[in-house]
Amino acid sequence: MTWLITGGAGYIGAHVVRAMLDAGEEAVVYDDLSTGIAERVPEGVPLEIGSTLDGERLARVIRGHGVTGVVHLAAKKQVGESVERPLHYYRENVEGLRTLLGAVTDAGVPSFVFSSSAAVYGMPDVDLVTEDTPCAPMSPYGETKLVGEWLVRATGRATGLSTASLRYFNVAGAAAPALADTGVFNLVPMVFEKLTEAAPPRIFGADYPTPDGTCVRDYIHVVDLAEAHVATARRLREAPGTDLTLNIGRGEGVSVREMIDRITAHTGHTLSPVVVDRRPGDPARVVASADRIATELGWKARHGVDEMIASAWEGWKHHHPAR
Repeated sequence: MTWLITGGAGYIGAHVVRAMLDAGEEAVVYDDLSTGIAERVPEGVPLEIGSTLDGERLARVIRGHGVTGVVHLAAKKQVGESVERPLHYYRENVEGLRTLLGAVTDAGVPSFVFSSSAAVYGMPDVDLVTEDTPCAPMSPYGETKLVGEWLVRATGRATGLSTASLRYFNVAGAAAPALADTGVFNLVPMVFEKLTEAAPPRIFGADYPTPDGTCVRDYIHVVDLAEAHVATARRLREAPGTDLTLNIGRGEGVSVREMIDRITAHTGHTLSPVVVDRRPGDPARVVASADRIATELGWKARHGVDEMIASAWEGWKHHHPAR
């Protein structure tokens, strides 16, 4: 099959492209390069530059490359920005998805994998979040992901399109330094940035109802995440009419303080973190149940937190050589 990977020049998308190629699949990347990096696209993989809002271009690309499946990762994804620019996020994430699904169904493409997020759950009051945990997103970003799931599922039911929505938890690590996350929006790179500035890492609140008072999260290596996409894509190909919603996590919680301690130990820094005010909307604990994906696809994460930190640190040094 030939898979169109939207957002395939991004951090996660580039790993998905490589996982597809390693599995013997063919790939085409579609990216507007607003945050993606063209150099991440492997040699020999076509790179089509365009917006998911451009239905005519999408139709030409799908037809021109004989696309038989789509993995849709292209989206705006910053929670804070989504609060400030909700109309922009709904346009890019929801209208872009609607336009893409129109091109996909018009062309008769049979399989569609949607990149969703644990942000759809909001602040779940449970130890382990299952796919049946009620969704109550707390930001326009999370809302667009939940609406996207509804739209994907409804399209599949109406047209016979095989679909899957994958709810990512906290993604970290890299397969190679050049593929590492270049943004500073998640905990691991935020800590790296502070340490390389000789400044103490920050903990946003230490009075949560958790063992050490800091938030607890589920971290997933980006390589494991990419392999989950391959397993999902194969299921959709083999079982027409499939409709899946799956958590992608390890099912293990790590507190912010523990994560910072592991990062400082690995990097050799000795700066102790400082506690600052909570950020609005941060839930105390969000940890995935990964049982359903294990049952459905036989997939299980293979990489631990220390591997995520080590590979992410090599990537950070690669992209910030003077720091």
